Amino acid sequence: MKIRKKEYGECNMVGKNIERIRKEKGIKQKDFISKMQTMGLDINPTSYSKLEGQLRLASDKELFVAAKILNVSIDSLFDTENIF
Repeated sequence: MKIRKKEYGECNMVGKNIERIRKEKGIKQKDFISKMQTMGLDINPTSYSKLEGQLRLASDKELFVAAKILNVSIDSLFDTENIF
């Protein structure tokens, strides 16, 4: 598993949690991106990496699809215990 090279940004509240839950479930980033694309999102690896790194805003559709793939509630993506 790769170690994050850059510090987390402050553009969204969910990226770190999406990354944490995805890794806990043993889903590789490239597989997660493929699932997102299969569900109709036009997202590339760079854009997704910036979402996880909290370097860009997350759209409502991205939140919805991420929660579906991870089989969690959208609320759990905003778990502030693991954000700050």
